[in-house]
Amino acid sequence: MNSISQRAMRAWVGLGPRFLPFADAASAEVPLSRLLRLSLVQVSVGMSLVLMVGTLNRVMIVELGISAGLVATMIALPVLFAPFRALIGQSSDTHVSVLGWKRVPFLFNGTMVQFGGLALMPFALLVLSGGGAAKDYPVWIGQAAAALSFLLVGAGVHTTQTVVLALATDLTSEDRRPKVVGLMYVMLLVGTIASALIFGHLLEEFTPGRLIQVIQGTAVVTIALNGIALWKQESLKRMTAAELAAPQPSFRDSMRRYMQGEAARRRLVAVGLGTMAFGMQDVLLEPYGGEILGLSVADTTKLTAALAGGGLIGFGMASQVLSRGADAFTMAGLGTLVGILGFAGVIAAAPAGSPMLFAAGVIVIGAGGGLFGHGTLTAAMNYAPEGQAGLALGTWGAIQATAAGLGIAVGGLLRDVAMSIGALEGLGAARGYMIVYATEIVLLLATLAAMSSLFRPAGDQSTRG
Repeated sequence: MNSISQRAMRAWVGLGPRFLPFADAASAEVPLSRLLRLSLVQVSVGMSLVLMVGTLNRVMIVELGISAGLVATMIALPVLFAPFRALIGQSSDTHVSVLGWKRVPFLFNGTMVQFGGLALMPFALLVLSGGGAAKDYPVWIGQAAAALSFLLVGAGVHTTQTVVLALATDLTSEDRRPKVVGLMYVMLLVGTIASALIFGHLLEEFTPGRLIQVIQGTAVVTIALNGIALWKQESLKRMTAAELAAPQPSFRDSMRRYMQGEAARRRLVAVGLGTMAFGMQDVLLEPYGGEILGLSVADTTKLTAALAGGGLIGFGMASQVLSRGADAFTMAGLGTLVGILGFAGVIAAAPAGSPMLFAAGVIVIGAGGGLFGHGTLTAAMNYAPEGQAGLALGTWGAIQATAAGLGIAVGGLLRDVAMSIGALEGLGAARGYMIVYATEIVLLLATLAAMSSLFRPAGDQSTRG
């Protein structure tokens, strides 16, 4: 590394103990510098999520005039790969290779798939826009190519995110693992905020050519960040013939063992309901700001940073409280209440015509999602059977990603349906969005009811049935 890179890395590491939640996850064996370097994978994931769920959905809906239902379905396509997160996690738990690596092969493959989707995406959008030479191609070619690019990026994100969290748990002692996983998700939010601000600046003066440059740049940066993150994270170990030939547990047996844990099904139901509730607005956040409140592309892209910033606040608060022995599900329940307050503020922003109220509501929604996500993630780690960290994280991620994808698709379709119902015309142009946000409030109330039997007093270690 040159002197500038060394100074930048020291500054990055120096921020940890002072400002980063979960900074105490480091140890003498695994210093914070190594954990932060590993967290660069989460930064690349955050970049891709901002691009797909934030910037591109607004551009396709507002600038390209594509229906919100089609865009929402396209963005939700990665949900098709989400159920495989549990299989990926379990496979990385039991993977055997001559070099002794368990996680690195999965991280490499996931990175290449993510890069491939980003590389294809700009050309697909050119055809989808129907401009210039793209007029010579049928519309369905652009739609199919765009859908494939979104699916590839989603598959890569699901793979890298699941396995990097499992690798993080491998590198640290058992008592530090929940904090390490929390640190990884805080870095996801940091990456989301930074990339949203950068994308917003680069797209201040929007042109299709500039958008293509941003997507191509994201593809290159993804390869660079993930390569740096994985360098010497997993030690080489020559495996013997006996070790290579040893039988490994099947996915079915591993999943059966995991589901026999304490209240596993109820925990997963709560994760699914709550994630869907928070996720329905993702595809509508920027279109709502642009169509109803008249915000620019740059301004609405920055809203994604505000949402992630709220999530960072929620994760920080949860970190402080949970480290004192608070119940993880009580924390998640608090997140649902905070989310309800945020959605109410967003609904009120339309009749009030207040971008400030809208931005405040977005931040509060982010904070509620952070509290909820940290609470359920901590619970997933606390109840993971021994040797099944990858499966536990994969199952949690599979439910979360599937629910989020379904929420995005349902949110976009519900918005289109509400806009077409004449009886709702009294609500104005914002009626489609307001119906979606009201539905999310109802789902959060259902989530709170589903989790009620899981709450327990702080410090109570009794078993839940």
